[in-house]
Amino acid sequence: MLPNFKAALSALIATPSISSTDIKWDQGNLPLIQLLATWFEQLGFTISIEQVPHSKNKFNLLAKLGSGEGGLLLSGHSDTVPYDENRWQSDPFKLKEEDGKFYGLGTCDMKGFFAFILQACKHLDPKKMTKPLYVLATADEETTMAGARFFAKQQLIKPDAAIIGEPTSLIPVVMHKGHMSHRIAIVGQSGHSSQPDKGINAIELMHQVVSALLDLKIQLSSQYQHDAFEVPYPTLNLGAIKGGDNANRICGYCQLDIDLRAIPGQSDEELTALLLQALTPIKQQFPDRITITELHPSSPSFSQDACSQLVAFSEKETAHKCCAVNYATEAPYIQSLGCQTIVMGPGSINQAHQPNEFLLHSEITQTERFLMNAIKQYCLT
Repeated sequence: MLPNFKAALSALIATPSISSTDIKWDQGNLPLIQLLATWFEQLGFTISIEQVPHSKNKFNLLAKLGSGEGGLLLSGHSDTVPYDENRWQSDPFKLKEEDGKFYGLGTCDMKGFFAFILQACKHLDPKKMTKPLYVLATADEETTMAGARFFAKQQLIKPDAAIIGEPTSLIPVVMHKGHMSHRIAIVGQSGHSSQPDKGINAIELMHQVVSALLDLKIQLSSQYQHDAFEVPYPTLNLGAIKGGDNANRICGYCQLDIDLRAIPGQSDEELTALLLQALTPIKQQFPDRITITELHPSSPSFSQDACSQLVAFSEKETAHKCCAVNYATEAPYIQSLGCQTIVMGPGSINQAHQPNEFLLHSEITQTERFLMNAIKQYCLT
């Protein structure tokens, strides 16, 4: 028998699927994909499971119920971030219900969304469906977004509308920033600290780089604005720096990892060009000593027409006006299928990536009702 919501959520949480750039943490997601496939297959869905190219045991699942063109896509990622065991007050992989909350790694970000979809689909009659319903579970959203990139490249389906169930407190999100990260590496010339003229100190060169980046940060905030966002400009963050090995040695190597987030209307290429322009004078002064590389492929910004039918439907159903957020999602890849797209799901982004992540019990009824009405709107009428 198919599980109820709590049992489904418990089984999803108990199936680890951590994505991380640290190989000690990174895991495959096939057991979770197979669990979802088993459930949706029992409901009559046609199941397709494909390995994401150039990945280590990472898979996408596409489930389809009904036939025809258009329809609705309900999409989410199957992976979670790593966790800090010392900061969790319970086992991250064992669902805990307490004080009207479900605790567990992935409860809101975002394995819980699949448990909601399962309940909303239990009473569907494929014979009454005029358009298809799709359920997509992607791999590696928390790191490279490789699953969504691969699915977008395949162009297997073209639904009328797509809902990505990231935790937004059931507020429809129609706009978000992009995300890119780079490593700036400087190769100096090491030597004894008593003879500084015989070396080139990579930390000192990085000081010039940081100064140029801080100037670029001011330029971004003053020249580029989008009032829909709480932080209404492209952001630049100096995230991690490493360099040197001893106090009495001239530093021969230093690296800095940075994060850039483009606003809608600003391409990744434009933002990258501004970064290179800011560092060009230093690179010219010290040729072949400074390199700039992407840590992983960039993700573009996202914008959906706020006057679209999907937005109007979502605002009416939830009694919330659409909004913009500063973080990035798989939305631009799903939107590239040619469908109206929103990001909207249960749970708060404030709980995502946090110890003791939880989902409010009070959101269950509202989320299931919204999903059932969305299926009715796009697949049954």
